[in-house]
Amino acid sequence: MHSAQAKEKCQLPPEAATRILARQLVRLRQQITNLQGSRAQIRGVATHTQALYASTSISTGMKGATKAMVAMNKQMAPAKQAKVIREFQKQSAQMDMTIEMMSESIDETLDKDEAEEETEELTNQVLDEIGVDIASQLSSAPKGRIGSKKVETVVPSSQSADVEDLEKRLASLRRI
Repeated sequence: MHSAQAKEKCQLPPEAATRILARQLVRLRQQITNLQGSRAQIRGVATHTQALYASTSISTGMKGATKAMVAMNKQMAPAKQAKVIREFQKQSAQMDMTIEMMSESIDETLDKDEAEEETEELTNQVLDEIGVDIASQLSSAPKGRIGSKKVETVVPSSQSADVEDLEKRLASLRRI
């Protein structure tokens, strides 16, 4: 009987049991919310830890690179390297000027004779093509002193135009 009485006393009315279950449900929901918040915090800490690890790796790499640069600077002696580079530039410029001067004097020596010969050949060729014989025209030119008398020579207009054209061609050839 004793156990039957305990069972009767333990049985609660349905409203009280519902309240207890509702309270447990609320507490369970609060614990789930707290756990989710804790999980988010743990993930945040993990992300932060990963970022710190990456920063540490970067700083370690920078430390190694700095050591390598210091060693290279000691070996290279930047002041000496700059001096060598300046000397090289100076000697290179001097050599360029010497080569240029030598080339110009060789060109002048070779071109002088060739240029004069080419000019003479081209002038004679043009004059031969247009049928002008300078020697015959020069022999018929008046010699001696030219008097103060005005002599009017009547030249037909077609001949004077041809002479002017020839003189222009000859002047342009001499400019070449």
